[in-house]
Amino acid sequence: MHDIEVENLNKSFGRRRVLKKVSFSVNKGGFLSIFGPNGAGKTTLVKILSTIEKPSDGRVVISQMVLGEDATEIRKRIGLISHNPLLYLDLSAYENLEFYGTLYGVSGIKERAEELLDKVELTHRRHDMVRTFSKGMAQRLAIARALMHKPDILFLDEPHSGLDPHAVDILDGLLESIRGNHTFIMVTHDLEKGFSLSDSVMIIEDGKIILHKQKDEIDKDEFRETYRQAVRGMG
Repeated sequence: MHDIEVENLNKSFGRRRVLKKVSFSVNKGGFLSIFGPNGAGKTTLVKILSTIEKPSDGRVVISQMVLGEDATEIRKRIGLISHNPLLYLDLSAYENLEFYGTLYGVSGIKERAEELLDKVELTHRRHDMVRTFSKGMAQRLAIARALMHKPDILFLDEPHSGLDPHAVDILDGLLESIRGNHTFIMVTHDLEKGFSLSDSVMIIEDGKIILHKQKDEIDKDEFRETYRQAVRGMG
């Protein structure tokens, strides 16, 4: 069963076409890593899938619901971790999680928030304003925020960006611990990490998919060379 289906997705900003007839699917429980040079359309794709942007045309189905018809319900099923932590700086760590928990109707908000603060090792800073946090600490809290409502699908847009090595270990450990219960799409420039975490890989160049295969169907060296050619082509 597919958790995500994308058919002939297009996105334009004025005269600039950012995505061009993008089509793919991700099975329930799958992990797709998306690679490509800067400006290829990767982040725009994730923004559309996470309901932040609207497509120009095409069809997107998430958890059997059509984007554009069921956006509110879709948001209950998805979580987004990106280089923008999407946190309220004048609220404490706990208050941020409490706010998102209330927004999504989470039961047992206090217990869930405390559980996640412990997992991202921020229990000792639970009552501190987020504006006092380092970038790495804010990213760790953003991970907890994205998981607060126990989403079925997680979109990860350069999730390791700006993280210190300890925070990277925390994120990777969390991803591993929930791997069996979620579907993932991750945008990354880190070939080694993205390749190792995924079961399928995609390269986007100039808004088009130039490679999409199951990881066990492609040699890693072949994949690296295709990626290098895509980066040179956009340079």
